[in-house]
Amino acid sequence: MPTLIPYAKPTGPHCLQALPQLQLPKLSALLHLLTPGARQTGEEDALTPLPELLHAQALGLNAADGLVPWAALDAQALQLPAADSGQGWAWLTPCHWQVNTDHVRMADPTDSQISEAESRTLMDAMRGFFAEDGITLHGWHQGHWLAAGAAFADLPTASLARASGGAVDHWMPRQEQARPLRRLQNEMQMLFYSHPVNDARAAARLLPINSFWVSGTGSLPAGFALPTHSSHTVLDSLQDAALRDDVAAWTAAWHALDAGPIAALLQDARTDNLVEITLCAENSAHTYSLQTQGLWSRMRHRFGSTDAVAVLQAI
Repeated sequence: MPTLIPYAKPTGPHCLQALPQLQLPKLSALLHLLTPGARQTGEEDALTPLPELLHAQALGLNAADGLVPWAALDAQALQLPAADSGQGWAWLTPCHWQVNTDHVRMADPTDSQISEAESRTLMDAMRGFFAEDGITLHGWHQGHWLAAGAAFADLPTASLARASGGAVDHWMPRQEQARPLRRLQNEMQMLFYSHPVNDARAAARLLPINSFWVSGTGSLPAGFALPTHSSHTVLDSLQDAALRDDVAAWTAAWHALDAGPIAALLQDARTDNLVEITLCAENSAHTYSLQTQGLWSRMRHRFGSTDAVAVLQAI
């Protein structure tokens, strides 16, 4: 069974510094049994990072850059109205923007500590403004407001992973159909400026919510449904920690993977079951698979090890 591990190699300087100290004996033993295969690369300026693109492909979605319909998948899973009608959907992520003279920076939304009650109050205040542009807000789901509207069906947008914690100017959509969204972002800055939710957040020494990020746009192909039993496994427990450059969480997640799912893959490989694993960094990936081998080659591979850390560093 093909297995994808996104953010196996991180980009943050703290996690990168910790990479040589990882202890991954099961991954080392597994890689020693497998044969290196295809390498894939992504563009640094791509709206969809390579890990997300490969994840989408594992789900059976061959989407264009910036149009992986994550929000539409959520809408389908929640059985929301028009989820399967080709309607365009988007994630709107509440966030804090720091406006500087020459750029705008977005604080990491995972640090906002926005509660479900706060999100629903702000969403209710937003509804009328968005409705004027044909956008319907459908509720709060896993840190995002789900929104439906014709403009989202073919509007490429940058992954939240691209803009979170950094300057957003380069990643803002500039297409004509995005003009209402840029106007709404300005209107929400004014609406939220003196909103009671932000007054309470200020009293609690939390950053105010003063904007939203649009991502996960697109629509599902006609008749698309996630397979009940996927032939692919995506082990994404490294992603959040890697994007936050959280050394302790990223290291712990790797060690848990090594002791659990990777140990199971190693057992499969040792019993000659088909095993394929793709180790993915932000803009590159390398696939390893179990190949049919002669007796001598198989005996040689039963013993010894491969340096998993060196493999990760070389992705």
